[in-house]
Amino acid sequence: MGFMGNRYWVLRHGKSIPNETGVIVSSMENGKLEKYKLASEGVNQAQLAGELFLKELQENGIPLENVRICYSPFSRTTHTAEVVASVLNLSLGGPQCKVYEDIRERYFGPSFELQSHDKYSEIWDLDEKDPFMKPEEGGESVADVVSRLTSALVQIESEFQGCAILIVSHGDPLQILQTILKAVGEQVGPDSGDLASRVEAIKVPTVLSQHRKHALLTGQLRAVV
Repeated sequence: MGFMGNRYWVLRHGKSIPNETGVIVSSMENGKLEKYKLASEGVNQAQLAGELFLKELQENGIPLENVRICYSPFSRTTHTAEVVASVLNLSLGGPQCKVYEDIRERYFGPSFELQSHDKYSEIWDLDEKDPFMKPEEGGESVADVVSRLTSALVQIESEFQGCAILIVSHGDPLQILQTILKAVGEQVGPDSGDLASRVEAIKVPTVLSQHRKHALLTGQLRAVV
């Protein structure tokens, strides 16, 4: 487990209705709407991801009682978590599943909301140039997302120990999460300090601008720590 007290897997939500229609849904207000949950293909992807996660748990000798599913409150991630939980014979409303607002989708800003997916490339180009720059006023920069993901990790680490944590979230947040965990893992030494200060130490443009390297497909599961 190294520098973390738990083992972590990440899962990008299955293909959602916004993915199918090619629309950006990144605000909490819209993201929670039922009409933006998983498309039927996404339900299948979530089912397969759940089966793969179960297989990895078994291969690692991890009992189901040690599993915690931490998910974003958006309808597409909640739907994904629900499908995965059912594969593991867990209840989404039970003690092993918990929603965390801080792992929600990155909010790109009002002028991007409900616009075409084609606009993502504009945002990612900006991220490469300056990950501390917001896509627009009201939107979140990569660095903004790092701050809240760090809060979520600190909270999860304080609540659970020795667990297999599945984080069910979105494309950008999971790319960013993997970026910071990789960088923190590479700089850990005996006196590296607590998790928040370790993340702060690698919160620099050269690291954060690389988040697209950790892209996940919809419904893709990946072990990270």
